[in-house]
Amino acid sequence: MDTFGRRHDYLRISLTDNCDLRCTYCMPEGKNDFTAAAKLMNPEEIAAIAEAFVSMGVKKIRLTGGEPLIRKEAREIIQNLSKLKVDLTITTNATKVHEFIDDFKNAGIHSVNVSLDTFNKEKFIKISRRNEMELVMQNIHLLIKEGFHVKLNAVMMNGVNTDELLDFVTFTKDHSVHVRFIEFMPFAGNGWQREKVFAYQQMLDVIQEKMTIEKLVDEQHTTAKKYRIPGFLGTFAFINTVTLPFCGDCNRLRLTADGKMKNCLFSKDEIDLLTAIRNGQDIQQLILQSVKNKKAQTGGQSFDLPTVNRSMVAIGG
Repeated sequence: MDTFGRRHDYLRISLTDNCDLRCTYCMPEGKNDFTAAAKLMNPEEIAAIAEAFVSMGVKKIRLTGGEPLIRKEAREIIQNLSKLKVDLTITTNATKVHEFIDDFKNAGIHSVNVSLDTFNKEKFIKISRRNEMELVMQNIHLLIKEGFHVKLNAVMMNGVNTDELLDFVTFTKDHSVHVRFIEFMPFAGNGWQREKVFAYQQMLDVIQEKMTIEKLVDEQHTTAKKYRIPGFLGTFAFINTVTLPFCGDCNRLRLTADGKMKNCLFSKDEIDLLTAIRNGQDIQQLILQSVKNKKAQTGGQSFDLPTVNRSMVAIGG
């Protein structure tokens, strides 16, 4: 529990700050100095740190990156964490999903978030700087076929992919997926400017102009405002971090691939759990200290000023 009465039971663990895509909003352009293997949490350390969080009340763990499935020990890490009594989930760009279907099932992973910002191949290449769209789409359909609950995360950038809002909503007509439109957020090296943000209300207006929509009930601690088109199999939602922050109900904590705990996505402060655990320290007090230091909103930073933070790929989202 932090000083604002928020109870934290959801931990996001980044397995790597490397990725096989180079999305502009996530990874700075140019040379990226990815963390050396020796400075990453190894599988045993990830399990030990995760176990400490679970013993203190964490009930859900999401694996992130970078791209978590390019980590060579990904299978071992997934297997280790599946032994904990938590809801285990993962966020991926889906380029390697076909190699891990059985691992997901064996680990009890039922829900998979896939990052997808466009259905247009040329635009996909421009955003991700890689030509992998066909593989990504194949694996999205594979996940649906195999019975996973699939969420599609689309970062909407003004003038880049906002013309595809209706395409994403239409995708939910015949596919039981949950599309989440995410406002473009500021991170180191991603060229963020407020005018590049296509706001939640703007997106909602575009969709309402063409379609009849129905508001759904939002779960506790949710980051997304959920909707559906009557008669469609899937749903869609908006994550409005920039224009309407949802910090008041936040239950999330983050662990970077190099073992630093962040109590907020936008916090510039971090606590080094990896060094502590390598030194044989009890990390529970460090975890409590980080939670107690959590700011009321957006890590104590304002989006109207330059933010101080890592790049998105180095945080884990």
